[in-house]
Amino acid sequence: MNSITSGLVLTARELRHWRRQPLTPVFTILFTVMLLLMFSLLFGGSITLPDGGDYTSFLLPGMMALSMMFGVEATTTAMAADAKKGITDRFRSLPIGDASVAFGRVGADMITSAVELVVLVVGGLILGWRVTGSVGDAVLAVALLLWFRFAVLWIGIYLGLTLGRNDGGATMVQVLVWPIGFLSTAFVSPEFMPSWLGPLATWNPVSATATATRELFGNPVGVTAGPLADHAVLAAAVWPLALVAVFLPLSARAYRRLRR
Repeated sequence: MNSITSGLVLTARELRHWRRQPLTPVFTILFTVMLLLMFSLLFGGSITLPDGGDYTSFLLPGMMALSMMFGVEATTTAMAADAKKGITDRFRSLPIGDASVAFGRVGADMITSAVELVVLVVGGLILGWRVTGSVGDAVLAVALLLWFRFAVLWIGIYLGLTLGRNDGGATMVQVLVWPIGFLSTAFVSPEFMPSWLGPLATWNPVSATATATRELFGNPVGVTAGPLADHAVLAAAVWPLALVAVFLPLSARAYRRLRR
């Protein structure tokens, strides 16, 4: 069985797990919606943008990018659970390609990501968010969001295989993900941050994707100077490429070296 066929089979396996235990993907989506409502309805009235515009229109693309980043936690937890229970070792004994297990996980998570984006779009439309850019730009924005999620998943797979039998692995991932996710332009423009913090937020892959999608959706960008003001789409394409180039080979190596 080649890697593509076996990867599709394992993708179906992951989806069956979610059908039998739907609370995990459901609560993941509800958590993102809760953050959207909280920042939009509770804090939105007190946050301004350097280039003006409605805060909800600024917030929603940032929430989309942040939700793609949060996917690393679920992927790490699932891969770690399979490794700890010995399921990954059983897969290693089967006549399937080394990449099949990882691609099966990625395929299932990408489907969940698409559903999550649909829920956020519907929620945003209800709150008053609108796409004012062209259809082609909107499609490109969604593609960049999923491209970022694809890259982040490989980080989760690598961490899951590396920390799989460490009971504190999930906590370690949360400690890494939350600061990176919030130290970005997802909620606030970097121009309103302290002078030492704004540049750090600008060079964040979450910020690149958030700013690029805002630009493509025709929403307030929140950045008037710096590299993201002129090259956000390019940065949103390059950052995930760099992450995949690093973590995909590392994931393959970690899978080959995995031992019970």
